[in-house]
Amino acid sequence: MLNQITPVILTYNEAPNIGRTLDALSWAKRIVVLDSLSDDSTQRICQGYANVDFQTRPFDTHAQQWNAAINLQIETKWILALDADYCLSHELINELRTLNPDNDVGGFEASFVYKIDGKPLRGSLYPPVVTLFKHGQGQYEQDGHTQRVKIKGQVLKLTHCIYHDDRKSSTRWHSSQKKYAEQEARKLRKTSFRTLSVNDKARRLYLGPLLVVPYTLLVRGLIFDGRKGFKYTWQRLIAEAYLLKAWFGQSR
Repeated sequence: MLNQITPVILTYNEAPNIGRTLDALSWAKRIVVLDSLSDDSTQRICQGYANVDFQTRPFDTHAQQWNAAINLQIETKWILALDADYCLSHELINELRTLNPDNDVGGFEASFVYKIDGKPLRGSLYPPVVTLFKHGQGQYEQDGHTQRVKIKGQVLKLTHCIYHDDRKSSTRWHSSQKKYAEQEARKLRKTSFRTLSVNDKARRLYLGPLLVVPYTLLVRGLIFDGRKGFKYTWQRLIAEAYLLKAWFGQSR
């Protein structure tokens, strides 16, 4: 089925990541990269791959950027939507090669193995994401700081994982988390408490920073991952603290 799939990637200053992502897509005849006017070497790296179709569009929202990307003259039946720090495992590539879904299947959801400094963790808080779907049967909607794709048809689960391997600088990470926190706080404020997920209800009750450390280290088992497990836990704590700060800042 690989020849029926077009990978689509969004980028903005992804020079530390994009090469690894593209290396794992050497099987693809065409990769669509929609860039949000990067000012680092992202474009140069992408154009070093013969199968990359590099295009640009000013960024407005994640959902609108994705909807623009998946309509850039896609000629295959399936789209594989990837962040620039998603790297396909060899096992997943082999799984995609042998997929033969029924006609009523509109998409597939992938699970993730999170990496810190290139080293895999035994667990994370990163949720499964629909990454593979039929062309014309997916539409993105904004959901807080991120986006969700709405699929026409049945959604199945892929067996093998995608690696989440972001190696951008800590300065860039903190800047992104502050921006995401503002967007998530606005979403929490506009959403009825009754309809929130368990995690978001805890955030509305100001419990996020208190719960994330024991949950990550003990429930998810990252205490056994040593330094990288504690680094990930610290990042999640900082992200929850930024969200709490944004929540109170918007209350004024």
